[in-house]
Parts: sequence; C-alpha cells; structure tokens
Amino acid sequence: MANRNISPGTLCALGLLLLVQCQVLRAENSWQAQWQYESKCEKNQTEECLLIHMNTATHINLSITNLTETELQTIRVVSNETDRLLVLTEILPKDIEGGKWQGPIDIEAIFIGKSYLFVEITKKNGDRERSQELLVVIVRPERLIDTLFIICVATLVSILYINFGAALDLGKVKGVLRRPIGPAIAFCCHFIFLPLSSYALGLWLFPGRADMQLGLFFTGSSPAGGASNTWTVLLGGNLDASITMSTTSTLAAFVMTPLWIFTLGKTIFDRGNMKVPYGQIASSVFSLIIPLAIGLLIQRYYPRVARFLVRILKICSACLILFIVIFAIATNLYLFKLFTWEIYVAGLLLPWLGYFVGWLAALIFRQEYEDRLAISIEAGIQNTGIAIFVLRSALSQPEADLTTVLPVSVAIMTPFPLIAFYLCLKVREWNRRRREREFPAEIKECIQSQESGVY
Repeated sequence: MANRNISPGTLCALGLLLLVQCQVLRAENSWQAQWQYESKCEKNQTEECLLIHMNTATHINLSITNLTETELQTIRVVSNETDRLLVLTEILPKDIEGGKWQGPIDIEAIFIGKSYLFVEITKKNGDRERSQELLVVIVRPERLIDTLFIICVATLVSILYINFGAALDLGKVKGVLRRPIGPAIAFCCHFIFLPLSSYALGLWLFPGRADMQLGLFFTGSSPAGGASNTWTVLLGGNLDASITMSTTSTLAAFVMTPLWIFTLGKTIFDRGNMKVPYGQIASSVFSLIIPLAIGLLIQRYYPRVARFLVRILKICSACLILFIVIFAIATNLYLFKLFTWEIYVAGLLLPWLGYFVGWLAALIFRQEYEDRLAISIEAGIQNTGIAIFVLRSALSQPEADLTTVLPVSVAIMTPFPLIAFYLCLKVREWNRRRREREFPAEIKECIQSQESGVY
C-alpha cells in the first residue's frame, strides 16, 4: 500500500494556494465605485477634486460594479458635510441590473468650503462599506465686485505705503532709535509674541480647521496697522514714537512676515493638505517695497507733495480700515455665516493681548505715560489690510474666502477697547469742564492761595 503521508511543506503550499484563491474570489466579488467628472481643481491642491460654484446644482456620473444583490439592503451617495453639499439622487436596489448601477448623481452646492462624497452600502447582515471619497470644492462664482475689492484693497495699501515713505522722518527715527525701547517692544510684540499667540489660539479655537488657523496666523504675523497713529493722536499718545514704531514694524515685516509663514506657517499648510504658495506670498509682501520707495523719492525730490501726503496719512489709514470692514461686509455677507463664537473670541483676544502686553512691557521699562500709550496701541493694532491682501493674492478658492473671515473679525474687534477708552476720556473732560463752570470763583481763589502760599 502506497504511503499517503503528506509532508508539512506540501501542506503549507496547499494552504497558501487556498488563501490566494480566496483573496482572488473576494476581490472578484467586491464592489467598486467610479466617479466620472471633468472639472478639477488646479491651484494649491494636492489631490484631484470636483470644482463647483456655490448656490448651483450639477451632476456627476457614477458607476458601481460587482454588486451582490442578494446581500444588499441599501445603497446611498453621502456627503460628509450636508450644510455645504446636498445629494439629491437616491439609488434604489431595484435599479441594479446584473450587479451594476450606472447613472448621474445630482448634487447641490450650498456654501463655500470642502466636502467629500462617497458611496455607502449597507448589507442585510448590518455591515456597512464605503467607497473611496471624492473631494468636492465649493467656491463662489467670479464676480466683478470681487475683482474691484481686491484692486481697491491693493490700491489703498499701496497709497498707505507711499504715505509711510513720505512721512518717514529719518532724524526722528534716529532719535528714537538711540533709545529704542519703544520700537523694540513693538517689534517683539508684532513679530514674536503675536505670531506665537495667533498660532496657539488657532490650535485651541480651531482644531482640525487649517483654513481658520491660517487666517489667524497671517493676521498675527502682519506688521503694525496705520490706524495706530490715528488712535495715538486721539488718545493723547506720543505721535512721533508711534510713527517711528509703525515705520520700523513695516520695514521689519518684509523679512519677518515671510519668515514666519514659510516656517511655522508651513505646519498649518501641511495639516490642511495645501501647498505653500512661496512665490505668491513673497511677491505680494515684497511688492510693497515699491510704494514705500516711491514715498521716499517723493520726500527727497518733491517735499511739498510729501507734506501733503503726510497730512492725509491718518485719513488714508482710517479709510483703509473702514473700507475693509464696510466693503467686505456689504459685498460678502456670506462671511457672517462663518462667524462663530470661536471667531469672535479670536478677533477679540489677538489685539487685546497686544494692548495688554505692550502696556505691561512699557510699564516694566518705565516709559512715560504718552509713550506707554503709543506702545500699547502700536502693539495691539495689526495691519489687517496686509493680511487680507496677502491671503487673497496667495491662496486659491475657497481658502482665500474662508481665511479672510479672521482678519475681518480682528479689524471689527480691534477698536472696541480704544473707543471705550476714548469715551472715558471725553466723559472725564466733560466732568472737569462742568466743575470749572460751576465753581469758577473757588478754583480761582484756590489757585491764588496756592501761589501766595496761603492754605
């Protein structure tokens, strides 16, 4: 009788062959979904996607193969964010023929942002399976008013920097820089404390939202705002110190802002699965050198024009802020749909932290009251126009729109403590004048008594 014993090696080979055959059969029986679309995203996207406009409906073709009808209970096309994207088409099991379903899927874009589409199958035993996701990017349609907004912001920022160049008094700058406590405090606040604070606030308030983190970080890495000079005058601070700090902050921004964006900012880009637009950011920041140089040339060769530009510097700063806030709100009311308590808190905390740290540092270094006031205001006011300009120039949609909400929030929240302080000063001044009107004789007699040494 022949020996029928099977060697261990043969058993292993047979087991391996059986395993491979089972995997092949399972692969043949597994279902697959394939999306068919034409419109793809291009700029700053690391994966292919479908690009559609907000408030529009469209359809994409979908084919699902290798379906096992006996095991199938339901089949759906699902959006992971129904507040942005709705799926209007329902797939019925009765429409499956020969283990295959094919047809158009109607979708409606509700709001800007990103959403993922996927096919979800529920089997009769309760198991659920998902297909590979399709990224859908929802953007606003191009409007003439959006182009005008970008052009106007760029124009106003350029005019502001021309005025900065014309107002740059090198003599006063040298005088302040001999004891550069104020500029040093403002520099540390704008390019060390606020970038780190905005980065930490972004992680705390917007976990998992790289676009919001990016908008807040760009704002925190921006130089001082020109409105700081206007508020310094209104509140009785040192204007010369304010202008010097604004100028040095603006000049430092040409190096420090790209440095922060290309280093710490890159981690936000990586978390958001976005490419860092090195060229666009560098060109938008360094393009501001041209208007600044024009202002210096005007000061050198056309002093009369320079004096005029200095006189309208405060007006231009105020116009830039008002334009960004009012025009952005009027033309982009959708921004308020993005406003959440986290965005309000971010808009409040970033400038208010700057005010507090600037005042505290000036107090520690024993600065005069007028200088403390100028340093505090300078440290708390960011140039949100620069942040919006860089974000709109460097990022593609929808990131450009989504990130803009943070500098707009900061611009809206920044003046509140300053307005409150200004009103307090006015009330104090009104009370002082009222007392002088009510007790003029007593005041005069008291002054005369003090002068004569009689009490």
